Amino acid sequence: MSLLDKHKVIERRSFLLLGLTIVVILIGGLVEIVPLFRSETVIEPVEGVRPYTPLELAGQNIYIRENCVVCHSQQIRPLRDEVVRYGHYSLAAESMYDHPFLWGSKRTGPDLARVGGKYSDEWHVGHLIEPRDLVPESIMPSYGFLMKKGARLHDLDKHLKTLRLIGVPYTDEMIENAVKDATVQAVGEERGDIDGLVARYGERVNARDFDGQPDLVSEMDALIAYLQVLGTFVDFKAAKNVEEGAQ
Repeated sequence: MSLLDKHKVIERRSFLLLGLTIVVILIGGLVEIVPLFRSETVIEPVEGVRPYTPLELAGQNIYIRENCVVCHSQQIRPLRDEVVRYGHYSLAAESMYDHPFLWGSKRTGPDLARVGGKYSDEWHVGHLIEPRDLVPESIMPSYGFLMKKGARLHDLDKHLKTLRLIGVPYTDEMIENAVKDATVQAVGEERGDIDGLVARYGERVNARDFDGQPDLVSEMDALIAYLQVLGTFVDFKAAKNVEEGAQ
């Protein structure tokens, strides 16, 4: 029996065709899905990537709550026009501690993957209070109410503990000091002891009064702390210099 005759047998027997189709789909699915359960095989470690601080995590929660991901992606594709506009293309390791990941699929507004440090805290405050004051063509809603609402900090230790269960490397010390670290980060070195925060999360952590309200750790503080850290973990300039030196 030729190969063509075998095909005819399969094509004329619907249940056989259905069964073989299911088998092929299952095999293909396993080949694609099984490696994903071993993150070390799909995510190459990158120096500098760390878990979010408690305040940054609170800011990410606000970002998710307000559905910012609907209009702002956090994924720069390796295409020339995107790299020129937004910076180095996104690496898988940069979002390895995001639960859920916030890559997004639509850009009503610009991509935010590398927005950290691009604008001042004052710019972010003004933009969030009234976007059109800084970007006249913006259709983004006003988020001025964030200035008046205190950030949710009291249960951050539980959030860190839960994230540790799914692989985020928060230590017992980080969990124990979650509320304190969030408060200290929002008031800065002038009004708080940030040594513990720096010891736990690194010297490059941003610790200051983000919204200009020293007596309130607001949701604006938390959201700006989160925005100011996006895309700043990996020092691409240093990595490029090392590569050029090796050559």
